[in-house]
Amino acid sequence: MIVKGLGIVTLIELALFTMFIALDVWYFSYYVRYLFKQVPLLQIQRREQVWQTKFDRVALVFGLAGNVCLTFLFYPVTRGSSILPMWGLTSEGSIKYHTWLGHIAMTLFTIHGSLYIVYWTLTHRLSEMLKWDQHYIANVAGEIGLLCGLALWMTTYPTIRRKMFDLFFYTHYLYIPFMVFFILHTGIGFACIMLPGFYLFIIDRYLRFLQSRQKVRLVSARVLPCETVELNFSKSRALNYSPTSIMFINVPSISKLQWHPFTVTSNSNLEPERISVVIKCVGNWTKNLYDLISSPSSLTNRHLEVSVEGPYGPAATNFLRHDMLVMISGGSGITPFISIIREIISTTQSHNIPKIKLITAFKNSSHLSMLDLILPISGIPSSESCSDLDLQIEAYITREKGQPKDKPQIPQTLFFRPNPSDAPIYPTLGTNSWLWLCAIISSSFLIFLVLLGVFTQYVIYPIDQNTNKLYSHPKKALMNMLFICSSIVLTATGAFLWNKKRNSSEAKQILDTEESVTNRSSFRDDGRELESHPQQSVIKSINVHYGQRPDLQRILLESKGSNIGVLVSGPKEMRHDVAAICTSGLAENLHFESISFTW
Repeated sequence: MIVKGLGIVTLIELALFTMFIALDVWYFSYYVRYLFKQVPLLQIQRREQVWQTKFDRVALVFGLAGNVCLTFLFYPVTRGSSILPMWGLTSEGSIKYHTWLGHIAMTLFTIHGSLYIVYWTLTHRLSEMLKWDQHYIANVAGEIGLLCGLALWMTTYPTIRRKMFDLFFYTHYLYIPFMVFFILHTGIGFACIMLPGFYLFIIDRYLRFLQSRQKVRLVSARVLPCETVELNFSKSRALNYSPTSIMFINVPSISKLQWHPFTVTSNSNLEPERISVVIKCVGNWTKNLYDLISSPSSLTNRHLEVSVEGPYGPAATNFLRHDMLVMISGGSGITPFISIIREIISTTQSHNIPKIKLITAFKNSSHLSMLDLILPISGIPSSESCSDLDLQIEAYITREKGQPKDKPQIPQTLFFRPNPSDAPIYPTLGTNSWLWLCAIISSSFLIFLVLLGVFTQYVIYPIDQNTNKLYSHPKKALMNMLFICSSIVLTATGAFLWNKKRNSSEAKQILDTEESVTNRSSFRDDGRELESHPQQSVIKSINVHYGQRPDLQRILLESKGSNIGVLVSGPKEMRHDVAAICTSGLAENLHFESISFTW
């Protein structure tokens, strides 16, 4: 269903969201009752009115309730987590949960901070704002953390994020000082409420950092006339991924700091040694990349330095359970469907595959060249393996009244010459990644506990003697953070280097195999190559409609089949329209799925 403010949600998501709100309300009300019992004594000690002391207690509880949100905040953005796949979730599809929790948390923290400023003003104690207590709450640390959180929060506004993505991207790194000052504000003891989620996030973030330091082998690129480019990377055969996965890309010659996510369009079965992403020009970074690749003279020795993180995607997909798939896309929203179609092509001989109807809308006819990406430039299946695939495409060109008279431009392929130091993309923790991740989590936490025990026994205890009033709380918090980071760095680095050494022999074999490819010409037209593709055996028919938009309700209701999967990828309005049709009750055979895509 469509819920205002939440978007498209399932009943399970809505039920869990309601349960979480109930948890936070119960937590809030419990602590209000508990802390109000302290009011008589505190009112006498502080020499203030009862209502002022209650005001102080309510302000405190808003902060405590915000910590409940912080407890769950980092689970959805832990991309390599073993927890999300257990629930059938992906990091990209779980971003909305992170967004909901972030909004609730910052609302509660802002109220918490604002109420305390009002309280100190009413009780003539504004000097408390400059207080950094060594054995209790550090107010200055809380204020700095709140300012970092507010700066981060303001840039998440959809308009700002869409029009000034760089600002959104860089201010999101303020989560680091936010968390540091949060721990300094509350002390390490109370911060442990959010330690499990944050601990897993730190491990995942550091493993991603290690992967991102390695430059990868960019083998080729297909340049389309619609200002779109397909990048093809070399990968290890041990790296398997599911359709609709995403991969983060960094090109240092454009920006050393910016990482952008893109949908993976290749298939690990059809292309065991290649992984591809499609990038559409929609901003400064993508425009610079397109200009760089489409003008090969600007590339030194036909080499482009690239780093990646990922791929990340669902543990499994269930597209084959339907009798028919209706895929509806707008613009670059077609990219996840390319990966799904390639996955179905690779399973034609081993499964009963569904019929496919692809409904796609483009602004102009030059975007029809994106349909050429349905087949890869390597690992092309035979005509026999495609004979069972029933794929019909209905393409709608919304801003042109008829077919252009000019001959359509042909996509071009550019072959690169990777450096010997460039490595194929391989699993960060090898084929047994879950076992390695388990070993990192358990061993690093054990090391942390040992370090903490030694520090407590031989440093804190001789000074504090279990009074908890003599040793500095900020120093204790800083040492705990140091122990956590040190234990994670030690264990994760060891696991990463061990697997990197094991992958070095395969990387050498891939390098030898690709030497012949790098000696080819830098550019070539794909016209002859595309003619040899078994396009006609894959695509039964392509109908192009000019000057109109698809009548989605008519198309969906006229679809024949007892179990029709409706997949939509595109603008928010399109996803909501399709969701409304599928949940209207007009047809019981329609099963809606919204597909996340990035370009």
